[in-house]
Amino acid sequence: MTVTAQQTRHPRSPRPAQGGTPARRPLTGLAAAGLGLALLLTGCASQERVCGSGRYPVKAVGNNDGQDCVADGQEPPEGWVRYPAGQVPEYVGDEWDRHWSRVIVDAEGRTTGGLVPRQPAG
Repeated sequence: MTVTAQQTRHPRSPRPAQGGTPARRPLTGLAAAGLGLALLLTGCASQERVCGSGRYPVKAVGNNDGQDCVADGQEPPEGWVRYPAGQVPEYVGDEWDRHWSRVIVDAEGRTTGGLVPRQPAG
């Protein structure tokens, strides 16, 4: 039996997939994974700060939802108090921001016992 050139099959070399040669695909995946890890590790950088640079947060007296910012070096205006040291909210939604949004304080900054019930998630 005679085999012609048309009948012979030669394996083709694999064509590069879209996006580069097969050797580059793992590097692209590795780079994407590295970027994802970097974003996770710097998650705080993407959070919104309660106050901008040169300002500190203060809490309204007599209600649970009043919060404002005062310039560093200035005292809070009447009707506002400083947060206790170590319990100052830094980022919107952080532990202390959530805590103080449920607490009512008096003019001395003491909690009045008036806690606002937590709203169900949803």
